[in-house]
Amino acid sequence: MKKLKIIVILFVLIVLTGLLFSCNTVATMAGIAGAAGVIDQNTADAISLSSRAIGSATEEITPEQEYYIGRAVAANILSSYRVWNGNSTLTAYLNHICTAITINSPRPDVYNGYRVAILDSNEINAFATSGGHIFVTRGLINAAKSEDALAGVIAHEVAHIQLQHSIKAIRTSRITQALLVTGTAAAGAATGMDVNQLTDVFNESVGEIVLTLVNNGYSRDQEFEADNTAMALMASAGYNPSGLLDMLRELNSVQGRTSGGFNNTHPAPAQRITNAETSVRRFSVPDTRVYRQIRFDATVR
Repeated sequence: MKKLKIIVILFVLIVLTGLLFSCNTVATMAGIAGAAGVIDQNTADAISLSSRAIGSATEEITPEQEYYIGRAVAANILSSYRVWNGNSTLTAYLNHICTAITINSPRPDVYNGYRVAILDSNEINAFATSGGHIFVTRGLINAAKSEDALAGVIAHEVAHIQLQHSIKAIRTSRITQALLVTGTAAAGAATGMDVNQLTDVFNESVGEIVLTLVNNGYSRDQEFEADNTAMALMASAGYNPSGLLDMLRELNSVQGRTSGGFNNTHPAPAQRITNAETSVRRFSVPDTRVYRQIRFDATVR
């Protein structure tokens, strides 16, 4: 048992510090050690499994994988909300705003394009998936007072996509899960458990992690980063970045009168306002909001 513990500790140290060995090398070495009788076969299998899991966790996620992960998230959202198709002109309007933002952005296209849909809910909220799906509730649209405020919301969600916040969270969690598999596999080797059954824990974790992101929201730092990026995207598209501040102030004013929604998935609007007020000073954009107000009123009001 003492020998096994030493081997596991050494292996985890190699993984965590990224020393000279690749994950495939560690797996190969474990196989050789097991065959030579240096360690027992269960331990060799545990180390090999864990190495492969960690190797998979650090692989680059392709645009296609981003899309399919995002589609799974979208399906989860639509199991709780219904798409509202009561005004096709309004849906088209939001997608035009999204196109103006993305076409002038560093990442103008994703695997299957960006699209905005309206959720039939009075809750004030918005979601974005790595697949380019952006969902905005009717409640949030009703809270907006201008096109630039709506553009701020959409730009914020586009920023989450372009910054790959959900994908980065998945990568981190996949590595964490791989390390958990490492520990569990070692325990399995010591107790005679079936190591191969542990692969399901790792493979299923991605889906669970994505659902957690939707329920819990992003970290405060990621939300601040998305706000800062959103203002840059707005400026590039000709929108006034202060439109995001207008939206945040409106959210702050209704926060005490609403429950759920952005209250659960975003930092307090007051915190975001403080951050955005600092960042907005970097941009010098002509204030042309008045020219967009007529079409906003005609379409939204």
